[in-house]
Amino acid sequence: MNAIILAAGLGTRLLPETENIPKGMVKLFDKSLIEMQIDIFKKCGIDDISIVSGYLAEKINFPSITYFKNENFSTTAGNESVYCAKQKLNDTIICYADLIFDISIIKKMIDFNGDVGITVKSDWKPRYVGRTLHPISEADNVLFDESGKIIEVRKNIQKPNSNVGEFLGIMRLSSKCSSLFLKRFSELKESHAGTFHNSPSLKQSILNDMIQELIDLGINVEPVMISEKWLEIDTPQDLDTARKVFANINPTELNI
Repeated sequence: MNAIILAAGLGTRLLPETENIPKGMVKLFDKSLIEMQIDIFKKCGIDDISIVSGYLAEKINFPSITYFKNENFSTTAGNESVYCAKQKLNDTIICYADLIFDISIIKKMIDFNGDVGITVKSDWKPRYVGRTLHPISEADNVLFDESGKIIEVRKNIQKPNSNVGEFLGIMRLSSKCSSLFLKRFSELKESHAGTFHNSPSLKQSILNDMIQELIDLGINVEPVMISEKWLEIDTPQDLDTARKVFANINPTELNI
């Protein structure tokens, strides 16, 4: 098993913090977000770690890490970054670099034994209260059918009386589904034009979109339900929230 951290984005919504560093290099507890993720993966026995960089790639430099660069980072998004690391895609955990989370979440992903597992939080709406710079309309939602099967993954699912959760930006692909992901994305790169699921184009598509593509291909995408500590650092508001929430907590006590 290996891990890929997606860290290519411009991080414009986190300015001025990202004026001179990539978003994943923003620090909490005197450690960058990426460094905390690396520590967690290694504590869980995952030493094969890759980072896909882009914006200010030279600022990301950790020992014993494999690096890939998304040269088109300013015009592409998450799926293109995954494709940049295609030689590493196997039995793989993929996560965005702007996340801080408890080690138990990665342990759950390691224990997952299906084809595609995605982290999902059911009690997700409270974290958007007062989050004016990243409103609830931008949530990466997950829709379940009556049997609890995931049938849709996209932003801003508004279906009253439906079972809707939030995708937390961490997923695991089996070796078989990694091959399918790469095959399908490669085919789409050759032939697809126009919008792609919930994104304006294939090259600007995010993980949600390829997850939905796999669902549409008949792949059983399963939820890994999360209640543990997890935060996305997307805006200065998020960073302030994280610093307040964890102000009096030693990071070693959080297992991060």
